[in-house]
Amino acid sequence: MIALMNEARTALMQRRSSLRGLLRLNLTEAGGQGRGREPDLVDEAGGKSAETVRARLSEREERELKDIDDALVRIEQGRFGHCARCGGAIGRHRLRAIPEARHCMACSEQAGR
Repeated sequence: MIALMNEARTALMQRRSSLRGLLRLNLTEAGGQGRGREPDLVDEAGGKSAETVRARLSEREERELKDIDDALVRIEQGRFGHCARCGGAIGRHRLRAIPEARHCMACSEQAGR
């Protein structure tokens, strides 16, 4: 289990770094859009939809960052790999695929219904 926790910690930290970079890029692009000339109607229409997409991406990325930070806390507290709902073990394959997973497959399926 220690090897799996180390593997998960490394993957989570790499993903966190990548997401933070994307968020910075989105914020930079949003702030610099349309500089240097007057926007026309097409620019304004495209800008609004691009802005909406960026906002949605940022929300999803921020939610994923929170999940990653929570998983890193669980690793530090020794609770990594235990389902938050039933307390049972989360399978190794699931943790390798989704290291920030909070629930075992059974509880995850029940929550999805």
